[in-house]
Amino acid sequence: MGLVIHTAGPFQGHGYTLAQACAAAGTNYIDLADGRAFVSGFQAALDSTFQAAHCVAVTGASTVPALSSAVVEKLSQGWKHIDSIEICIAPAQTATRGLATLEGVLSYCGESIRVWSGGQWQTQIGWADPQIQHFVRMAPRWGALCDIPDLELFPAYFAVRDRVIFRAALEVSLTQHAFALIAALRRRGWIGNPKGMAASLLAVAKVFDPLGSALGGMVIRLSGQLATGQPVKRAWHIIADHGHGPEIPCMAAIILARKLHRGEIFAAGARACLGMLELAEFLPEFKKWEMETDEIDEVGA
Repeated sequence: MGLVIHTAGPFQGHGYTLAQACAAAGTNYIDLADGRAFVSGFQAALDSTFQAAHCVAVTGASTVPALSSAVVEKLSQGWKHIDSIEICIAPAQTATRGLATLEGVLSYCGESIRVWSGGQWQTQIGWADPQIQHFVRMAPRWGALCDIPDLELFPAYFAVRDRVIFRAALEVSLTQHAFALIAALRRRGWIGNPKGMAASLLAVAKVFDPLGSALGGMVIRLSGQLATGQPVKRAWHIIADHGHGPEIPCMAAIILARKLHRGEIFAAGARACLGMLELAEFLPEFKKWEMETDEIDEVGA
């Protein structure tokens, strides 16, 4: 039985034509999707189709939600409950930038995003209101809200009581605030969907490369209670130097492909990549690309 790995984003606004073709051909399917609606609706749209084909389909086999959910599961082992999950990805300024990725993030710049906050669904504005984000091995950066599958999936999957938030922190603060400006202009109706600006912004971004570096990273912070009732807050950090950050989104798909090749059994059907991989399975990939990780108890424990 074959395998197709779909990497051709952006997945925002896309349908499931390729996945359906894989099911019809009796082929397993994995994608690196980070589009919220695409990943969230994947199982409902395709599960019965892939069950009938006796094939496996996995969406979101990427940094989010595959790696992010593995980190949350590792950090929260033994907890009574999770109160909050905060995720921030901080790409290196000089790392390879893709047009599809930029089109994807611009598609919701200035739009209302549904966020689990205060124990209920609220709306916030994409790429607006940058806030300082702190990292272990990198200088602080400004980060702003982005729309990813975790925002939709994590509140129920992890029974989060208070909030789930995801931010992206660009290395050059001027570019971060430029995104906030674009968000404000779109919000006021002064410009349309900025997705069409992606190619121009991609070219302009090179001008700022001398102000940045090849160092990028990610942090995931959890707060909650241990089984004893003691409050706890833990954080997991990763840094990727030498422009290696873009290797991280490929890792989950590679690990899953190897598991399928070894004949490891996955139930037929379609699902998001939640609870399918453990953080330990990523460690050899981190080592291969000289990435460093830190797990820190910030409060309690």
